[in-house]
Amino acid sequence: MTTFPLERFAQIETPFYYYDTQLLKQTLNQVVEQKNRYGFHVHYAVKANANQGLLKLIREAGLGIDCVSGPEVQCAIDNGFSPQSIVFAGVGKADWEIRLALEAGIRCFNVESLPEVQIINEIAGSLNKRATVALRINPNVDAHTHQYITTGLEENKFGIGLTEVESVVAEILKLNNIELKGMHFHIGSQITDMGAFQVLCMRINELQKWFETNHIKIEIVNVGGGLGIDYEHPDQHAIPTFEEYFSVFHRFLELRDGQEVHFELGRSVVAQCGSLITKVLYVKEGRKKKFAIVDAGMNDLIRPALYHAYHKIENITSDAPTEQYDVVGPVCESSDCFGQSVVLPQTKRGDLIAIRSAGAYGEIMASHYNLRKFAPSYFSE
Repeated sequence: MTTFPLERFAQIETPFYYYDTQLLKQTLNQVVEQKNRYGFHVHYAVKANANQGLLKLIREAGLGIDCVSGPEVQCAIDNGFSPQSIVFAGVGKADWEIRLALEAGIRCFNVESLPEVQIINEIAGSLNKRATVALRINPNVDAHTHQYITTGLEENKFGIGLTEVESVVAEILKLNNIELKGMHFHIGSQITDMGAFQVLCMRINELQKWFETNHIKIEIVNVGGGLGIDYEHPDQHAIPTFEEYFSVFHRFLELRDGQEVHFELGRSVVAQCGSLITKVLYVKEGRKKKFAIVDAGMNDLIRPALYHAYHKIENITSDAPTEQYDVVGPVCESSDCFGQSVVLPQTKRGDLIAIRSAGAYGEIMASHYNLRKFAPSYFSE
């Protein structure tokens, strides 16, 4: 359970991100314990949060890094991650990003199209290198999550369709500077239905048989990530059910000798340890509702505006009787709203509001919109 040091907060200008590093350590311990039980490999999806303080703890826990851009690859290297712990995914890798990753000597490219593999082959050849790749296959599995973060359906832009695998693999095997060593999958994000991962395992098993029949050795089975968190009860369920999650793949994947199973977890690692702390500027009495206008905006946490995403909102400085408020920011957009009809203790100017579960896709997606400055980050330790 995250506790907020109000005396310390009183000395800090709002808004800011607050990270419970003790909770992050406990979460990492659970990840490591469960992955080690089965001999799995976990790469932290740095797109969720690239805060250097958090990356230090993640690296010390022994996790690798999953990157989706050249700057993320550089970030991983700059923060001390071994290049051999880095996998590089993404549907649109630029030439300079491919060159950077090849020169760094990363573990694997997760490739999403034949044209991409052909370009990697050309660049690798110019550098006198061979690139290890895992073919991202779109398994057409419905993750039952928000349409913007579903990635494993046929209509999504990601991966190679099941009907294309045979022809794409045939062309890849002709390339001199490419080593096809793996399969990669990622069906979406914020998935809480373990049945979706079970269906993914079934698809992978079918593909395993096809590769085996065609005498193609697959060493890496990368199942992506996507494990969801409990946004409604961040204290009661502060650490996701990693035991249940990893056990699904242990029970249902039919692995061959020597194969490694890789995961790319982001949100489930860092989301619950982070909160956006903001101060009430005004309480406005509307004709139909009350507005608590805070000094954080959609530029600091865009998920509610982008996805209509829910975050638990707490007044951490008031214990008065409750009322309902729309909690809104100062940005000149009607979508700059963190929550509607939020039940809070009676709220006044100067109260501190905690917007919970903001450790993933909070700070990392911040912008300068309205020329607002980036909010700083602070740690519990």
